[in-house]
Amino acid sequence: MLDGFDIPGDVAIGVSLLGVAYLVVAAFAVWSFGRQRPAAPTRRPSVTILKPVCGADPGLYENLRSFCRQAYDGPVQVVIGAHRESDPAVAIARQVIADLPDADVALVIDGALPGSNFKICNLANMMAVAKHEVLVIADSDMRVEPHYLDAVVGPLMQAGVGLVTCLYKGRPERGIPSALGAAFINNGFLPSVLVGRLFGTDPGCFGATMALRRSTLDEVGGFGALINHLADDYVLGMLVRQAGYKVVIAPYVIENIVLEADMGALFRHELRWQRTIRSITPAGAAASIITNPVALALLALPVSGFAQGAWLALAAALAARGALIYTCSRMFGLIPLRAALVPIRDALSFIILVASFCGQRVTWRDQSFQVDRRGELTFEGDPLA
Repeated sequence: MLDGFDIPGDVAIGVSLLGVAYLVVAAFAVWSFGRQRPAAPTRRPSVTILKPVCGADPGLYENLRSFCRQAYDGPVQVVIGAHRESDPAVAIARQVIADLPDADVALVIDGALPGSNFKICNLANMMAVAKHEVLVIADSDMRVEPHYLDAVVGPLMQAGVGLVTCLYKGRPERGIPSALGAAFINNGFLPSVLVGRLFGTDPGCFGATMALRRSTLDEVGGFGALINHLADDYVLGMLVRQAGYKVVIAPYVIENIVLEADMGALFRHELRWQRTIRSITPAGAAASIITNPVALALLALPVSGFAQGAWLALAAALAARGALIYTCSRMFGLIPLRAALVPIRDALSFIILVASFCGQRVTWRDQSFQVDRRGELTFEGDPLA
């Protein structure tokens, strides 16, 4: 230790203050994006919406129905796909089809698994009945408003755009684990993407929505190019950019219904997310530690011997986190996380980030996989057993 300096303590305080600065920038990025409004498309081509399902997600009936009830002035087909007749999602899909006889909705049940990413295998099977040139792929736990297709197709019609994606916000169903899970999306994931966008970095590509022309998908190798990748959405965006097209984020935020059964389920879910990010960009995943300044400031307290600067850093971190939560809630119509849960949420994010570098296993829909250094999956045991 140098005279007058506590190097470990000062470093810990400095890193937490860097995180505070990040949260301030994130709040501005959220405010800036939230003021945008979707523009109406110049034309409305025919669209096929692909909805792969696996299991009875919370609110699945309403989720699927919302995609079938679009106020879109053009032909719309919805294709729902599952691997097994016994999947509880199939009965829900059949009920949606029965309740909307005027909608063009098809159900595909195909157990073929040509790769280790089961969702992409499902999508590949569904393409046999897809009719239209524009494809919109959306995860089963998403819910949209009637103007969703207009908001997504509009940017896709712009020159040079090859793929349109959407951010999403979490709506917790019930319980503390669900509230913490939604907060990770609303106050962690969503702002981090918008900070990157503010500085002109790769906007990413997200399974909440991936809209592109069928010809573009064919040009980059189809679903076969994604079929063994954990981060299939990221890989699709990367391939589209490599083909010379732009990937853009639509000014529309989808609702993600969040229901975590318990803290263990939440931990496994978020660990898969973090290991997905680590498989894409290990350095970026490690650097994301600064997005959790409350946890960093809590660590700085004992490291610095509970110095006054550490207490001030903690106060600043809590204030900045509160400002970001307020901004996200105001701009996207969210229910704010309870104040008592804010330190728990930051600490949990920090623990999961560290854990993501301590193994290769991920869990998806009760299936376990190993992830290699290329981000490719190998499943353990019998697939879909």
